[in-house]
Amino acid sequence: MDIWLEDEQDRPLDAGHWRSVMERMLRHEEQDARTEISVTFVDDASIQELNREHRGKDRPTDVLSFPQWDPEDELPPAPLPIPLGDIVISVETAERQASEYGHSLEREIGFLLAHGLLHLLGLDHETPEEESVMRERQRRLLEAVGLSR
Repeated sequence: MDIWLEDEQDRPLDAGHWRSVMERMLRHEEQDARTEISVTFVDDASIQELNREHRGKDRPTDVLSFPQWDPEDELPPAPLPIPLGDIVISVETAERQASEYGHSLEREIGFLLAHGLLHLLGLDHETPEEESVMRERQRRLLEAVGLSR
């Protein structure tokens, strides 16, 4: 698995730790070893710009996912990689949410990684049924990486 991490915000995070967390999440979701994924940590201003540009919402958000491959599609032939997509997380928003929810920043970022990954894998939460499935998968992912409540 190839996991690229970029930290474009003022508070440096431990890239090795987050790469390991994402790798364990991908393995838990039984993703192919050829899977490629990108994670970028940004500030509120940067994610607001992306949110405005891609979703038409002129405000910061916590996480955005940009799929590059449709899970319904056939896998590319080996040895070609499987470009799952990109996850962008606002660390500023994650810090606020961690404080609001009364848990650590690490747990909040882990939650946002899980949420973003599940979107890349084709899950959504537009209906109550979809939201229920997504919540359960998020819970299991966080448990698998040691970040459950």
